[in-house]
Amino acid sequence: MKKFMEEFKAFALRGNVVDLAVGVLIGGAFSGLVAAFTEDIIKPILDLFGGAGAGKELGWVIPVGSGILIGKFISAVINFLITAFIIFMIVKSLNKLSKIGQKPEAPKAPTTKVCPYCKSEIAIEATRCPHCTSQLEQ
Repeated sequence: MKKFMEEFKAFALRGNVVDLAVGVLIGGAFSGLVAAFTEDIIKPILDLFGGAGAGKELGWVIPVGSGILIGKFISAVINFLITAFIIFMIVKSLNKLSKIGQKPEAPKAPTTKVCPYCKSEIAIEATRCPHCTSQLEQ
């Protein structure tokens, strides 16, 4: 049981899991804020242009009692677009912040070289070219 708890602790405190938890919490709070913005500000403006007014939704009423509520759909689309854009900007800025302290990667050592006689690419340790069989200098 002790080993299980140690493994769980190592898993739960890894950077990715903590980042995900913070992202979900912030996303939930932000989603409520954007929903309130679209419901209280954007949707009334859409209803004014659609001629609904007086608390009615922009759309068509079906005789059964329900209706096609275009205003709600447009509000949901705007809600999604605002949320997606803000999350994109947050992720982009977090990626930029995470790269600030990192050192650039050193270039890797070459693993191939060019044969001076036939100009084909060969392994760097080769003493003879496999293509033209020329003796190579070390």
